[in-house]
Amino acid sequence: MTAVHDFPDRSGSAANLTARVLADRAEGERYVASVCFKHGPPRLLGVELEFTVHHAGDPARPLDPDVLATALGPHTPRTLRPDSPAIPLPAGAPVSLEPGCQVELSAPPQASLRALHAAVEADLAHLTGLLARHGLELGAAGIDEHRPPRRVLRTPRYAAMERRFAPIGAGGITMMCSTAGLQICVDAGEAHEVAARWAAAHAMGPPLLALFANSRVHAGADTGFASARWLAVMETEPVRTQSPEPGVDPAREWARRMMDTPLMVFPRGERPWDAPEGLTFAEWISGRGAAAVLRRPTAADLDYHLTTMFTPVRPQGYLELRYLDGQPPGDWLPPVALVSALLASQSTVDKVREVCAPAAGRWADAARCGMADAQLAAVARELVELGVAELPATGLPEDTVAGLAAGLRARAAGVPRQDR
Repeated sequence: MTAVHDFPDRSGSAANLTARVLADRAEGERYVASVCFKHGPPRLLGVELEFTVHHAGDPARPLDPDVLATALGPHTPRTLRPDSPAIPLPAGAPVSLEPGCQVELSAPPQASLRALHAAVEADLAHLTGLLARHGLELGAAGIDEHRPPRRVLRTPRYAAMERRFAPIGAGGITMMCSTAGLQICVDAGEAHEVAARWAAAHAMGPPLLALFANSRVHAGADTGFASARWLAVMETEPVRTQSPEPGVDPAREWARRMMDTPLMVFPRGERPWDAPEGLTFAEWISGRGAAAVLRRPTAADLDYHLTTMFTPVRPQGYLELRYLDGQPPGDWLPPVALVSALLASQSTVDKVREVCAPAAGRWADAARCGMADAQLAAVARELVELGVAELPATGLPEDTVAGLAAGLRARAAGVPRQDR
């Protein structure tokens, strides 16, 4: 739920952030625009892989966090074991945990897909080996196919989130504790490219969500939906999950949205982190209403506020595409390669926007119907062909490119995986 990629630093030192009190809304907006949309040549590519974790041979058994901590050893996140050294995996990916103890592997960004592939494969092999030695294995879908949601991590942030989402429905606890996503991180691009890349990242969302949806079964029951994971995300707070209508000035539009979004949590040390009801960040800065009794917010507070958004694409100095279901451990490369290819050049970005125009905004349809929706399937197939044409430029070996192209085309054609 938070990103740990080592893209260029977006926020300065922690000490400076803590000391910097925001004077007014305008300063807050300037800060958001500057840290969320960094400009520069599109160069780096990163990925975050989330997986549910199960006891091998008994995947419906509630996960034992002590067994998980023992398996991870020195890689155990401090959210589970506060005294852990929490060292990264050998190729550099730190391990983090979601509230239900889903494991997240956050690969350091690389300058090529080939380098990213090598690093992720090395760390993923190491992680699966650690887990296997203690009778654990990674799940293969974007949602827990065997168990109902259960919060395992006892952090004040997650406790406040659970209380906040509970009155809305089951989506919140499901998102927090049962889902696993695949998040692709790309540079925002040069100043003149940002709006188009931002728009393309959103436009390809519904067809790619449909193409890679794999979270139909949850807690042993068929939900009837292609991506029950993404529906759970959408069923939390619309203000945090709704896709924006991409405009000509994404940085300014996002900055305004962040100021007008209510606080989700309010860090208070050992006290409950529940935020004052309905208090927006702009109101906190102004000191109006419930904010009158609160301390003045700093840039560090605003930085934390940014992590409480769960939109399909989240700007963090780079663009984090968050809409894809988590894939089986051996299948993470196809969606990453496809997205990388589709954003490889400005001309391809423009074609993506044109191809995806008929499916604009169809997030709910993609999650419910997946490739059974004829229009989304047709657009997905066009995207695959567009991306396949660009795959040789990704730097991957020829045989890998050929395998990816064949697999993506088979997926788009609806060929069952075992027959590809």
